[in-house]
Amino acid sequence: MDNQSIVSEFYLRGISGFPEQQLLLYGIFLCMYLVTLTGNVLIILAIGSDPHLHTPMYFFLANLSFADMGLISSTVTKMLFNVQTQRHTISYTGCLTQMYLFMMFGDLDSFFLAVMAYDRYVAICRPLHYSTIMNTRFCALMLALCWVLTNVVALTHTLLMAQLSFCVVGEIAHFFCDITSVLKLSCSDTHVNELVLSGFGGTVLMVPFVSIVISYVHIVFAVLRVKTSGGSSKAFSTCSSHLCVVCVFYGTLFSVYLFPPSVESTEKDVAAAAMYTVVTPMLNPFIYSLRNKDMKGALKRLVCHRRIFSSEI
Repeated sequence: MDNQSIVSEFYLRGISGFPEQQLLLYGIFLCMYLVTLTGNVLIILAIGSDPHLHTPMYFFLANLSFADMGLISSTVTKMLFNVQTQRHTISYTGCLTQMYLFMMFGDLDSFFLAVMAYDRYVAICRPLHYSTIMNTRFCALMLALCWVLTNVVALTHTLLMAQLSFCVVGEIAHFFCDITSVLKLSCSDTHVNELVLSGFGGTVLMVPFVSIVISYVHIVFAVLRVKTSGGSSKAFSTCSSHLCVVCVFYGTLFSVYLFPPSVESTEKDVAAAAMYTVVTPMLNPFIYSLRNKDMKGALKRLVCHRRIFSSEI
């Protein structure tokens, strides 16, 4: 292994193997990226400026929006830059950095959705103890725990990847440094990396998902015990936005990582990853703003305040 050369960069195939499609997809992805940033920034500003939204649910929603921006920025910005410059390469250090950021923000999305599901469980199933359980200290602790766990997982994968040798400059069959695609290019023994990926990956993916399912099972049973139809509909309405985001997020995530990839399905795998890394972060602001009356009201007040401020200037 000492005689093997260490590569300084990798080639990224991009979003399409056909050059004539690159410019079209570049325009589409650029628009989606700008819409995602705008939508999530508005969500964060609306929550921060409206005292009525200073609750645990919206606190974690603001953090989810931040994680969404980080997730799409960690992958799409480099892809857009490569298409613009026609240089489909990424440095070795840049690849490891992108891999770390992608895994960290992706895992943060998963953990924040689980914490938000627990928040809905406490609000519906234990309403009298809600303010006691979901206090400021507990929310801060949960936020810190999410950040620590995701950073530990992402850092572990990145450090293990840094121990591998890459003998030749290979092409990553993706538009970003996906860990499974990069492992295929290594000339070292990747057995440990694959074991850790399976163990950590399965845990980080399934533990939040199972927590969400358990929370909603309790919520459904609690709602079914409500005698009045108005009470049931109100309880379900508070969960509808979050449930839609969960379905979109885990639906695309499972389609990427639970089905074994094949040579024939490479394009489909890239398309599914694009759904998870690009489409889902873009849809989240729309889901929460269109299906949540409090959020719609806060956004209207924010926009009106900006217009009044601009007119005064």
